[in-house]
Amino acid sequence: MTATSSTGMKQDSNVNAGGGHGWPRRGSQAQPHLDGSKFPPSQPVNVNRPINLYPLTNYTFGTKEPLFEKDPSVPARFQRMREEFEKIGMRRSVEGVLLVHEHGLPHVLLLQLGTTFFKLPGGELNAGEDEVEGLKRLLTETLGRQDGIKQDWIVEDTIGNWWRPNFEPPQYPYIPPHITKPKEHKKLFLVQLGEKALFAVPKNYKLVAAPLFELYDNSQGYGPIISSLPQSLCRFSFIYV
Repeated sequence: MTATSSTGMKQDSNVNAGGGHGWPRRGSQAQPHLDGSKFPPSQPVNVNRPINLYPLTNYTFGTKEPLFEKDPSVPARFQRMREEFEKIGMRRSVEGVLLVHEHGLPHVLLLQLGTTFFKLPGGELNAGEDEVEGLKRLLTETLGRQDGIKQDWIVEDTIGNWWRPNFEPPQYPYIPPHITKPKEHKKLFLVQLGEKALFAVPKNYKLVAAPLFELYDNSQGYGPIISSLPQSLCRFSFIYV
């Protein structure tokens, strides 16, 4: 903001003329960073990222053999996490956010187990496995069709990072400052669905389409990660095809 008084304008002129004091003039050379390097030139940013959403009715849902968790109980899960942490370190997990629309509203596809448990499709990565390729593998294992036709999963963008600081259920969208070795890193990716697809759902799960307004601020029903999806997705521009 430029000062309106003549005195202010004169001072501003003197500062600029001195060279090396005050704000650099627009178009001047990049200033050195603290480490001696110069700031890289600015890159164009896509500020209106479009994502195509297709109607729920475009998709066909079949069934396949049940898909069971690796652990029979929550305590068993954390016991296995402890044992693996000693061998390979922090667990890496990935989950996919698959979107459709119904009645002009975005819906997230969720796996429902029983009456109250919901989860995003995904799971644990193998040691050294690439995140995107691992997510594609897990999506195929969870929802991939059974007729031999390869499913095309288009992983668009990262929409969230969650951390488990201890061998306990709580997860956070940051690493607490006193935690030097998180026990799990969970990464959420937006997956662009094709115009039509066939999904094979394990018999012990239901695949439900939950509207964003139902997830919003509803951690009691869906947990902190799924209930935060409306905020994570609001930076995208949805195109209802």
